[in-house]
Formats: sequence, C-alpha cells, structure tokens
Amino acid sequence: MKTLTKITLILAVLFTGVISSAMAQRTIEIIGTDNMKFDVTTIEATPGEEITIKLTTKSQIPKQAMAHNVVVLDKDTEVDAFANASARARDNEYLAPDYEDQIVAATGLAGGGETVEVTFTVPEDKGDYEYICSFPGHYAAGMKGILTVK
Repeated sequence: MKTLTKITLILAVLFTGVISSAMAQRTIEIIGTDNMKFDVTTIEATPGEEITIKLTTKSQIPKQAMAHNVVVLDKDTEVDAFANASARARDNEYLAPDYEDQIVAATGLAGGGETVEVTFTVPEDKGDYEYICSFPGHYAAGMKGILTVK
C-alpha cells in the first residue's frame, strides 16, 4: 500500500508541474495581411502572465513595401505620436528610439511568409495597452489592437 501511495504522490506532483508549466506561458497567434489589419484585435491577460505574441505576415508584396510587426505600448503612450515618430525610424525597424521606454514588447518586422515573435511578462498595472504595427501608414490604416490586463 505504501508503494501505491508513493506512486500516486509522484504522479500528482508531476501532473501538477505539467499543468503549471502549461499555464505559465501561452501563445497568441496573429496574422497581418496586405489590407493592413491584424486578425486578432483583442487580447486579455492577467498581471504578471508570460505570453508570446507570434505574428505571421501573409503578403505577396516585397518586404520593403509591406512588412508588419506588433508593438505593445505602455498604456500612457501617445500612440499617434509614437506611430509618427516610428514611421521615420527606418534604420531602427520603425521603432522610434525616443519612445523605447514606452514599449512593453515588440516583434521584429515580418515580410510575406515570415513569422516573428516576442515573449514578455504582462505589466502588473491593470488597464488597456494598445498594440500596433509601426510600419509607416499601417497604424493610421487601422492595424491595431488592445491588450487588456485584468
């Protein structure tokens, strides 16, 4: 009977570890297209949760003319100003250097058929955090979403 109890306890510990690991991180898959939209525009998360945003671009247009990224911004960021400044930051993959402290997470740029991702810890401060594509003109065309931390 003692052996059965030990085996049950070991299995319970292993099973709990597997569940904890699976819950520790989740992946949000987003597709960006030539119509300058994300197919996922809302993400809900809990404070301190670790998530991965995985972006795939579906496009037939060359990367120099059509690439996408996902940039999660601090909730107090002036998003229009960030997008405008980023449009001029070609050498920095369209991420405005003056706003680096306001970027929660950012993927690299993905051209047609490419996938990029970023893993980050969700901010502890509850609220809405806008995410955008900072490639020139894409945010203005509506390529954005909201990460709600609650």
